[in-house]
Amino acid sequence: MSLPVVGIVSPGDMGTAIGRVLRDHGLRVLTCLDGRSGLTRLRASEAGLEEAPGYDNLVTEVDLLLSVVVPAEALSVAKLVAGSLRSTGARLVYADCNAVSPQTVGKIASVIKEAGSLFVDGGIIGPPPSDKGNTRIYCSGPDCSALETLGGFGLDIRVVGPSAGQASGLKMVYAASTKGTTALWTELLVAAKALGLEEALANEFSLSRSDISHVLTDSIPSMPRRSRRWIGEMEEIAATFAELGLTPLMLQGAAAMFRFVGETALADQTSRQPDPPLESVLEALAGHLRDGSHADQ
Repeated sequence: MSLPVVGIVSPGDMGTAIGRVLRDHGLRVLTCLDGRSGLTRLRASEAGLEEAPGYDNLVTEVDLLLSVVVPAEALSVAKLVAGSLRSTGARLVYADCNAVSPQTVGKIASVIKEAGSLFVDGGIIGPPPSDKGNTRIYCSGPDCSALETLGGFGLDIRVVGPSAGQASGLKMVYAASTKGTTALWTELLVAAKALGLEEALANEFSLSRSDISHVLTDSIPSMPRRSRRWIGEMEEIAATFAELGLTPLMLQGAAAMFRFVGETALADQTSRQPDPPLESVLEALAGHLRDGSHADQ
């Protein structure tokens, strides 16, 4: 049996890490870099990913295509791929591994199926994968076998259910507990600093919340460089909850908090730079609050 050829769009931090793991385990991995930044191109080169000159070339070369982009791009990328599938007559398995709602998954699945290819719903939980095994890719749908195959090439692939949307639903509720909580803790710590109560709050946490406060505050320094990407993810979670009849307001608030952070220079940092200390992050955000130049929340 021949080894699958895998395509990845786009090789950001997560996509590059996935591609590197697959390549290190013997698979050929391609990507399309049309319109991508110089940093993305550098990441792809460092990971040893092959560049396809366009989407038409990419879809004819790969058996399985993983979409790993920001939520706002998920549907548009699927449409680009579907256009290439129709123009070339190629057929592949398309795995959407983005942080999107089950409703958005349904739209993406329709686009891919109408172009004559198979669709798998995926949800990534954890940091960019490495040999440490601390990242899981959940999948769902009637036939997840193509994505399951990658479990033999260094990735942790887990089937969560038979319906497209279940893997993304799991990603939504899990991310609400992690990134949503980070938004809440960022807001309350900035509020404490603005009120001149950061020391008093830290002392109280040491007495009553020492079991969890350090875990949550440790997540804040790396958040600003991700904040702009997380806005769309929080909006997708809010839409997921609203569709179920639950309030979307808490996650809409998290999106607003990340939008506030994204307005600052902190968000311009890349993963290749050291994260600033927590105190520096809070000082910058409190300063942004004081100057009153941020957009209405």
